[in-house]
Amino acid sequence: MTRTLVHLVRHGEVFNPEKVLYGRLDGYHLSERGQAMARVLGDYFADNDLSVVTASSLIRARETAAPIAEPHGLPIGTDDRVIEAANTFEGQVVSLGNFLRPKHLARMYDVRTPSWGEPYAEIAARMQAAMADVRAAAEGHEAVIVSHQLPIWMARCAAEGRRLWHHPRSRECSLASVTTFAFDDADLAEISYAEPAKHLTSDSSASVGA
Repeated sequence: MTRTLVHLVRHGEVFNPEKVLYGRLDGYHLSERGQAMARVLGDYFADNDLSVVTASSLIRARETAAPIAEPHGLPIGTDDRVIEAANTFEGQVVSLGNFLRPKHLARMYDVRTPSWGEPYAEIAARMQAAMADVRAAAEGHEAVIVSHQLPIWMARCAAEGRRLWHHPRSRECSLASVTTFAFDDADLAEISYAEPAKHLTSDSSASVGA
């Protein structure tokens, strides 16, 4: 059997002092700490057998991918099947009080789909399709996909047979984290998780935009 590793990497911290749920809005760059996280990821993967690096089209993902791809002389591919989930609260300031305003409650009736954004099942399906293509392209080597918290968590939940609906605080997917899927041929063999930039994270560096 041929072992192939597909690493799902969450981008680093974003400069977002207004705490906006930026979602798919472009123009949100990595903060200084986020850039340091990206450099840590570059060091983390420097000696790995990478043959593919891809990312969503959002600038925070591509800025995170750059130090990973550069030591290997690889181009950064673009695949919007791994983009952030659509969310009807995009562009709004993140606060419980804001989300629970009467004008917003009509969006909150179904936590299982969810009613306020892209269906979890659709996120999982597009991530699985992107991972299958990357695994085939990197067969026998390793690939990195730089994505976003919810899509990465949906990919993991689907692979592990977990229910897709969940509380956001239950996600194991910190900033600049690495969720690795190991495949033997096309069969998933194991999943592992690492936080190489954990020393750079803190409660104040939590990314509300994901």
